[in-house]
Amino acid sequence: MTQFYIGVKQVVAWPEDRDGKAGYAVKYPDGYTSWSPKDVFEAAYIPMGENSDGTRITQEMVDNFIPGHLLLETVRMGNHAVSRIVLRNGFSLVEESACVSAENYDEEVGRAINLAKAENKIWYLLGFLLATARNGISG
Repeated sequence: MTQFYIGVKQVVAWPEDRDGKAGYAVKYPDGYTSWSPKDVFEAAYIPMGENSDGTRITQEMVDNFIPGHLLLETVRMGNHAVSRIVLRNGFSLVEESACVSAENYDEEVGRAINLAKAENKIWYLLGFLLATARNGISG
């Protein structure tokens, strides 16, 4: 019987062309090395930066996970600003902020607060993802 699996691994990779196709050589934690086409590799892995030692999430990683503020939708609900932030992988975060009275409502302030809350969640989620990539599912 076949079934789906989800896997997360941290790898070391470098650009390498094969047979005229752009791609990456990929070295896994156990030392196994393979090759992956560029589009397949970049859809599966998040770059941690050339100077990273692979042990921490960076502000650049968090910033890159929000592909653009065009995907930040904010609606007013009384004195609340409710924002939907679509992440790079298609997952959405919904954040809310409020002012004491509706007369003080400012959508731009609410949007900025909600974006900051979303960024805090992304730190948390990427930390979880990194821990899973480094340690596996059962630690």
